[in-house]
Amino acid sequence: MATEDDFGSQGERPSHPGLLDWLASEFVRRDWSLKQLHKLIVMSATYRQSSAARPELAAQDPNNRLLARQSRFRVEAEIIRDLALSVSGLLDVEIGGRSIRPPMPEGVASLGYADSVKWTESKGAEKYRRGMYIFNQRTVPYPMLTAFDAPDSSILCTRRERSNTPLQALTVLNDPVFFECAQHLGHRLASALPESPLKEQIQYAFRCCLSRPPSAEEAERLQTLYQELLTLCRKHPDSAAQLAGEQALGKEQTSGKLDTAQVAAWVALGRALINLDEFATRE
Repeated sequence: MATEDDFGSQGERPSHPGLLDWLASEFVRRDWSLKQLHKLIVMSATYRQSSAARPELAAQDPNNRLLARQSRFRVEAEIIRDLALSVSGLLDVEIGGRSIRPPMPEGVASLGYADSVKWTESKGAEKYRRGMYIFNQRTVPYPMLTAFDAPDSSILCTRRERSNTPLQALTVLNDPVFFECAQHLGHRLASALPESPLKEQIQYAFRCCLSRPPSAEEAERLQTLYQELLTLCRKHPDSAAQLAGEQALGKEQTSGKLDTAQVAAWVALGRALINLDEFATRE
């Protein structure tokens, strides 16, 4: 509803009061389990329907109050990081436990009051846990979450705002966490189908990141981009090695099937795919 932050006398009446009553009764019947209630909602036909807007709905229900289609919007800040970790194969899915401190851009922690913030980076698989476990440093919030409109945890938030700024694209391209994800994703893409034609490799990469096959135009553009990146990486081997990273070379390089330039080109292509608007959009 439009006024979920105001349930007083001036607030808007709910659009589906019967549905709210039924969900409330189900909540009680399921022993007050939020987990079961969330599962009930996300597995419903309404939640799982397409976000494609049909022409006849433009006049009848322009704001989708009747829930005739899915809402299309960028996922929450924590989930964007989770998606990048997931496609790279780094995501640690352990449930519960203490907070984590992922890598933070250099110099950010020193911006705290009197340089008092000591951000000790988590080690091992722990730093790849889901974004909901990131430690909330009130004086120096984790910058990636701030860039993607995560709310201030010290005040109540009933609805998150969603902005679209150049800083968000720069974060996905250059933040240490996202760059490491791109390196591991590049390794995954380079080693998945080393003997297959480039067209099949591109289709695999696209499916990994966007969960759908590319259109003919998209596939052609990505093939052209890969060839340009590969040529550039072969001209600058030192930069290509730095881009690929040690974790992306391994046995594939020594086996003769892949060289550093190929891995680096896939890393760069992976960065482009992760930075697409569709990657972080709930359809």
